[in-house]
Amino acid sequence: MDLKLEHDVALDAMNTFGVAARAARLVRVHDARDVRRLVDDPQLGVAPKLVLGGGSNLLLTRDPAQLVVKVEIGGVRVLRDEAAGCIVEAGAGVRWHDLVCWALQHGLPGLENLALIPGTVGAAPVQNIGAYGVELVDRFESLDAVDLTTGREVTLGAAACRFGYRDSLFKHELAGKSVITRVRVRLPRPWAPQIGYADLARRFAHAPAPDAQQVFDAVCAIRRAKLPDPALLGNAGSFFKNPVVNKTIRNEILQEYPEIVSYPLSDGTFKLAAAWMIDACGWKGRALGRAAVDARHALVLVNLGGASGAEVVALAEAVRAAVRSKFGIELDYEPVVV
Repeated sequence: MDLKLEHDVALDAMNTFGVAARAARLVRVHDARDVRRLVDDPQLGVAPKLVLGGGSNLLLTRDPAQLVVKVEIGGVRVLRDEAAGCIVEAGAGVRWHDLVCWALQHGLPGLENLALIPGTVGAAPVQNIGAYGVELVDRFESLDAVDLTTGREVTLGAAACRFGYRDSLFKHELAGKSVITRVRVRLPRPWAPQIGYADLARRFAHAPAPDAQQVFDAVCAIRRAKLPDPALLGNAGSFFKNPVVNKTIRNEILQEYPEIVSYPLSDGTFKLAAAWMIDACGWKGRALGRAAVDARHALVLVNLGGASGAEVVALAEAVRAAVRSKFGIELDYEPVVV
């Protein structure tokens, strides 16, 4: 079957910020064969491409000049059931939260801490998504991807993906050069609740042995209380990464701002709470044009209605400048800005 090329497609509903943009050309891929057909096409194959999943980690500041490749690969299945864990495979176009729910419904816990993270399964490795004490890398088995130049399909394990804090190979050498088609996760046996994160620890202080459904329910409740729903208020979740610094820098900041929130990491470095710093700079709840820092969570930038991508970037840069001036710390973006 030939690929269907669509023209002049509105992207407003395809990005969770809800910013207005149009794709001059868009093609939807439903399996790896579609990606190979795209690569082999004499005209489309050589065109610059923008790969689009759920649009939850993307900020469009203009109409993309590239051919937009909309990933809509579905399907979830148990691939292997082993003593050490169950391996579940999902298509890259499956909504991440739907995968979490599917696993729970099939008695396969392990993803519940990652509930309600927006976006698709294929985007999860790009960002190495994480929340409430668990990151994708902790559950990752492997993925399949198709090279957008050669059409070659490869399978990559965790080491090859070079996962870091909200980072991976797909943000660097493979940025825009491949399409992730399928992702496999390993759900652990025996399962144990991961409730060490402060919000969950408080929630289960008097019930230290919750089941997976209770952890899932708690994560969903906490996220809904803290974070705006993109369906109601356009956003891409956390807009800034929590900066990681060495002990010397952390101690220097502590001397002047002893109340700053920080978390020790296993390698001896410290993660600083960017939300705390943004709030300390007076930006929480403030607007710049039609974009604002969310009143509930300072890491989240929101579209108040009709904001352009350029307005969101202007706000983000104003916030970064304030944090840089006050703390000497440079905040990095989480979303990809086009």
